[in-house]
Amino acid sequence: MKYSFIIPVYNRPDEVDELLTSLARQTCTDYEVLVVEDGSDVPCRHVVERYGDSMDVRYFTKPNSGPGQTRNFGATNARGEYLIVLDSDVVLPEGYLQAVDDELAASPCDAFGGPDRAHPSFTPVQKAINYSMTSFFTTGGIRGGRKKLDKFYPRSFNMGVRASLWQRLDGFSSMRFGEDIDFSYRIFESGATCRLFPEAWVWHKRRTDFRKFFKQVHNSGIARINLEKRHPGTMKLVHLLPAVFTTGTFLCLLFALLCLLLAVFGLVALWLMPKPGCANGPMLCIYAGIGGMLLFLLPLLLFSLVIFVDASIRNRSLWVGLLAVPASFIQLIGYGTGFLRAWWLRHVCGRDEDLQAFRRSFYK
Repeated sequence: MKYSFIIPVYNRPDEVDELLTSLARQTCTDYEVLVVEDGSDVPCRHVVERYGDSMDVRYFTKPNSGPGQTRNFGATNARGEYLIVLDSDVVLPEGYLQAVDDELAASPCDAFGGPDRAHPSFTPVQKAINYSMTSFFTTGGIRGGRKKLDKFYPRSFNMGVRASLWQRLDGFSSMRFGEDIDFSYRIFESGATCRLFPEAWVWHKRRTDFRKFFKQVHNSGIARINLEKRHPGTMKLVHLLPAVFTTGTFLCLLFALLCLLLAVFGLVALWLMPKPGCANGPMLCIYAGIGGMLLFLLPLLLFSLVIFVDASIRNRSLWVGLLAVPASFIQLIGYGTGFLRAWWLRHVCGRDEDLQAFRRSFYK
């Protein structure tokens, strides 16, 4: 057998049903599927059993430990030459595995990954979140999808690796967040070859609301500091941009607020003026306050306009374009605050890697 799909799942029977349906439609059929239930309260065994006649699928259960260790559990039971890791919230086009097989036939490699896209059936919020995670304007483009100057580091929602390499590297580490990037770094450090397969893309639902999305990106910001500690020299300039954006946004809003207070002070002073002829000072405060407030808000307004226009064009929807504005701010500020928080606690306060926010939200 050539391919083993490994799918960790936690309380997602409906998602597993959609994913298995898409796997059953693959044009390349040399594969098995391993669904590993990670201590779910809502199991999906009944869903998996319905596909027993249409594909080689096996179902496992284990105590909850997070997706990384659950993938390792699946790998120990896999029989394929290549292990393909998918998140439970993805759906495959019918030519996905054929695209993988064609790429490996043309140029074999030890590990690979593919990009993700938004399906037309996704909700407007999901499309807005997908935009923020893939747009050049939010640094989301670093996740992959096109050939880049830097190396391509596969992510666990769509990642493949030779079973022999997985065993040699002992699979995913004990990191709770950022474990897929840690694994990708170790793949390159081992001297193995790794490539982007542009046509091996998946539909990825990502998070379904902004609260869950903030948790995800905040944890990713924390993970970036932990990854730099484990793999010195891997931090790039692009990883700093969300923290710079977060700091800049905070300063813009702070100074805009101070300017607003200056304008309000001028209005109050003008109202309390006993003589109209002494209004020059208060009027100067009003004009300076309003002008300064607009000046400091201008960068944020221009950024919002760029996001709105680009997202509207890409999604052919003004509503998605509008939702993409808060999604982009959440993506950058969530990551940036997590990054700054972890930098302070790990580099300044000397805390260890166990620092995490939203520890129980491995799948949320």
